[in-house]
Amino acid sequence: MPNLKLTLACWDYDRTRPLMDGRVKPAGIDLDIKVMRPRQAFQRMLDDQAFEVSELSLASYTTLKARGTCPFVAVPVALSKIFRHSCIYVRDDAGIATPQDLRGKRVGTSQWSSTGLCFLRGMLQHDYGIEAHDMHWFMGGLNSFVEPPLIPLNLPGAIKLDFLSGGQTLENMFAAGELDALLSLYIPNLFLDGSPRIARLFPNFKAVEEDYYRRTRILPIMHTVVVREDVHRAHPWVAKSIYEAFCAAKAIAVDGLYDTDALHLALPWLIDHIEEAWRVFGKDFWAYGLEANRPTWTAIGQYVHEQGLAPRVVTPEELFSVAVE
Repeated sequence: MPNLKLTLACWDYDRTRPLMDGRVKPAGIDLDIKVMRPRQAFQRMLDDQAFEVSELSLASYTTLKARGTCPFVAVPVALSKIFRHSCIYVRDDAGIATPQDLRGKRVGTSQWSSTGLCFLRGMLQHDYGIEAHDMHWFMGGLNSFVEPPLIPLNLPGAIKLDFLSGGQTLENMFAAGELDALLSLYIPNLFLDGSPRIARLFPNFKAVEEDYYRRTRILPIMHTVVVREDVHRAHPWVAKSIYEAFCAAKAIAVDGLYDTDALHLALPWLIDHIEEAWRVFGKDFWAYGLEANRPTWTAIGQYVHEQGLAPRVVTPEELFSVAVE
């Protein structure tokens, strides 16, 4: 029986490259891999279900599951993991020294429903008592690129969200004193250029993130992998095959971190960071699977509901209702 031909859209990460170069092949499947930036793949998948398998925003997927309008089945692959405490920037004269000082402030963001922003707002609420409705939000392009909402928004009336128009940008508004803070997944040019008007709310973000993880066991996951629902119905074995292939590709990437022949120039720096990751997260610091990431899957299900994106909380078991492990 010939292999099933499927398209896969994802970015060229070290943990996906073994799929792209053929070192790993999913059982029974021939993949036609479309390499594209996450924001491009996300929009095409969410708007048109353009691929049979795709990398996808975890918050968007979770929200659609809660709304009962999800045309995908996810497998518990954590393609992108990153803490976001470093992504809160404040203006020097805005009177913001602590997270609690964000209450009543004007805050800019490029994408309300992005997973990074969901985890940031969840952290602010559960660690510092600052809820989404406590701030006045402005959504638009950081400099010029304007992202439309990934999914339709129907937020509660208590949440104040204005959309930028015309030639407005978040950085220009920030520089002009029209915004007090930016929650930005991209580093603002003002910060990169060393402007004294902008600073991180958490200058010691690494220590704050380590403490956060020790208390919550949440290592925020940005992107997962989904199979289109029609493909899953016709071929229910595909999800397990895709999951196992992504696990095998990740294992090759992790093993490559210890290739002393390939990395000898950077080895002292690399070994130090690997051993630090072991100390904080354990040896399997980039784990896939439901149980290994349960606190994070649980958190995103709770956060999208609390922040007005989803009508109910979605459990980890609902996110990954297909047995793949």
